[in-house]
Amino acid sequence: MDIKMLVTIFVVNFSYITLNTIRFMLTMKGYRLIAPLVSMAEITIYVLGLSMVLNRLDNPINLVVYALGYAVGISVGIKIEDYLALGYIMVTAILPSSTEQLNLAEILRDHGYGVTQSFGAGREGERMILEILSPRKNERSLYKLINEKEPRAFIISYEPKFISGGFWTKKVRKRNN
Repeated sequence: MDIKMLVTIFVVNFSYITLNTIRFMLTMKGYRLIAPLVSMAEITIYVLGLSMVLNRLDNPINLVVYALGYAVGISVGIKIEDYLALGYIMVTAILPSSTEQLNLAEILRDHGYGVTQSFGAGREGERMILEILSPRKNERSLYKLINEKEPRAFIISYEPKFISGGFWTKKVRKRNN
């Protein structure tokens, strides 16, 4: 068993899949310039790693190490993307409507979040609905702030594909250019 070869196979496939995961995230978030550049490095590493395994199929451990590199690469790629926190999130916070909750929209605005406030009717009465736009890097602090002010809040989040208008437009356009 050639330990150096096994480590090389693992590192090559780990690198390929980490880049593949990051490139996929960049593509999904519309980074039109950097995603193709990452894919060039990714495919070069892929061909190198695959050829190393295919040229040594007589040793099944090579394939196992290749698969292990794949699994670990996905995990690390996801962690890197979480750390980079690319893009924006749209959060809907549905709150029991009261005079205390009317201040939450202003508190969130004071913290730099874009907030649109409306009212609706829920099963148990009137509700305040806050639509909040935030960079993903601020996602956890946004949830914490909402929960500190209103622990009964019902919170839903998603990533918008297209943003136009409002005070966030200039920030979003800068990222996409």
